[in-house]
Amino acid sequence: MMPLTIADKGKEYTIQRIGGNPETRQHLADLGFVAGSKICVVSEAAGNLIVNVKNSRVGIGKDLAMKIMI
Repeated sequence: MMPLTIADKGKEYTIQRIGGNPETRQHLADLGFVAGSKICVVSEAAGNLIVNVKNSRVGIGKDLAMKIMI
């Protein structure tokens, strides 16, 4: 496993685990980041990642991306 922050752009991964406190995990789940979901990093800009998850594009900060293990 590795954190989402070091994923290759354009490659599809499966989320293995979500870390962090319960509030953080719930926030990420509300955005579609749940174990078993497919995810793809589209781009990186200004310290944020733009990712495709569950047919949506979502921007998240690197602090949250570090909690998403692929």
